[in-house]
Amino acid sequence: MDFIFIEELRVQASVGIYPREKVAPQMVELNLTFGVPDAAAKHDDIADTIDYAVVIERIRAELAARHFNLIETLGEFVVNLLFEEFNAPWVKIRIAKIGVMQGVRRVGVFIQRGREGHILPNTAG
Repeated sequence: MDFIFIEELRVQASVGIYPREKVAPQMVELNLTFGVPDAAAKHDDIADTIDYAVVIERIRAELAARHFNLIETLGEFVVNLLFEEFNAPWVKIRIAKIGVMQGVRRVGVFIQRGREGHILPNTAG
């Protein structure tokens, strides 16, 4: 299986349980890795892979349109988006709120999921 990665994708998102987090969107940073068919490299054709530009635009649009109480729920939403709309066989995502607490650069979550029948690669967070 080949992989596409997207690093340091910054998106405004409404996420959080505190009143200040429900009033205005905050910056979140996403790092994604997802499996793609090996056919893409063999045929040199965008139709055989997942278009990362489309993935980025879908994530931006969806996160702008909804509120998540938990960053974990936001992460699962993005994983399911990649499974359902893009047919990715495997997804790893790290999402972090940036500067949400004094003296803390990032607070976030790491999620790794594979579709049934797909072995998860041995990767670190």
